[in-house]
Amino acid sequence: MQKAPADRILMLLKMRGEVTAALIAAELGITKEGARKHLLNLANQDLIESYARSEGIGRPSTYYCLSPLGLAKFPDSHADITVQLLQSIKQVLGENALDLLITDRESKVYQKYMNAISDTRSIEKKLDIIATKRTEEGYMAEWKKEAESYLLIENHCPICAAATECQGFCRSELRNFQQLIGPSYSISRIEYIIENGSRCTYRITERK
Repeated sequence: MQKAPADRILMLLKMRGEVTAALIAAELGITKEGARKHLLNLANQDLIESYARSEGIGRPSTYYCLSPLGLAKFPDSHADITVQLLQSIKQVLGENALDLLITDRESKVYQKYMNAISDTRSIEKKLDIIATKRTEEGYMAEWKKEAESYLLIENHCPICAAATECQGFCRSELRNFQQLIGPSYSISRIEYIIENGSRCTYRITERK
């Protein structure tokens, strides 16, 4: 079923972080005036915010991004109960038990991804598969080439509450990505949702 224009705009804002009315019009195949009407309706619902940015000569361009209420349209999966369970594990069984839980999850996730890319040598094909798997899991993932590096981008984190409570999950994911990509490349996180980033982004660079 085709999503309503408002839902498509919210999704586009989540994926891109910030957009102009012109970009929305191009993506949705509508006029700029039509895009502005949808944006006005979303602003009236407090789902988006706007700001002007000067880009050289001429009038400043207006950009739109999700408001806190708009971001809440993309919820963390079972956030409250997950955090409560993690806190209980630490209180009742101790930090070591939580570390063992994360290590076990890391191993299982790695094996699942490794099975999917085991016959793949191309870095770009690996990134295709990893991004697809992550999107299936709710991370809204994509990748792109940037100069001599690759960027693996996760526009949403479905376990953000758990990761905020215990950053071992994030360290575990970074280790898995490094193993999956292989020793010929180094990977570092350059944007981080739980440190007020709009998304998590990983830069992947070939080792010289």
